[in-house]
Amino acid sequence: MPESDLSLLIDAAEEAGRIANRYFQNDVKVWHKPDEAGPVTGADLAVDDMLRKGLTSARPDYGWLSEETTDSRERLAQDRVFVVDPIDGTRAFIDGGRDWGHSLAVVEKGVVLAAAVHLPQRNVTYAAALGRGATRNGLPIVASRRASLDAAQVLATRPNLEPQHWRAAAPPPFHRAFRSSLAFRLCLVAEGRFDAMLTLRPTWEWDVAAGSLIVAEASGAVSDRLGSHPLFNNPHPQINGMVAGGKVLHEQLIDALF
Repeated sequence: MPESDLSLLIDAAEEAGRIANRYFQNDVKVWHKPDEAGPVTGADLAVDDMLRKGLTSARPDYGWLSEETTDSRERLAQDRVFVVDPIDGTRAFIDGGRDWGHSLAVVEKGVVLAAAVHLPQRNVTYAAALGRGATRNGLPIVASRRASLDAAQVLATRPNLEPQHWRAAAPPPFHRAFRSSLAFRLCLVAEGRFDAMLTLRPTWEWDVAAGSLIVAEASGAVSDRLGSHPLFNNPHPQINGMVAGGKVLHEQLIDALF
């Protein structure tokens, strides 16, 4: 993969942060998507417009998949595709929190080749390229090596702890925590600040494509909720949940889940 693809994503993610910060805590306009699909703001749309124009201009032969752009099946015929969430954690953005960011990935034939996740209010950029490791603000990061779920720190929403999801009718005795952005949750696992994360409902690709590579390149493990390796740029751009963590804990979580 050309090294410049990773640099392109990092530069674009950081420019996205500069645009979003101009809207942040500034009476931004909010709409609600149909079918309870969540809120969208003027910042989401401005960032999406900049990213789509800039990235596809730089790589005109790449396809485009974004939460805030009407999907086109043309992307399915292209070998490489940008998979983008202009603002991951829009609710946190609206509420004035810091746990939102920009999630950008390049996917080739289902495999993530390059990824950048930038959180402008935390002044942090996570990045990875396939086979080249993962970084936080340019420094290498490594996922947790914890060997037991007992007292592990796991990022998850409360509904993921409901008994129907677990073979023992209850989750293992880990400590649950939460962050708004799925991309940020994955990056926190990649840098070892949390031991694992999970989301068990169908998950949009743009939420997790970039973060999944960052975890994997930080020597962690990533799968869907059944333990299968996730592939991206599907005709319907969702995967069957996501489980990520240090390799030992990831296996234990998959074994514990229905």
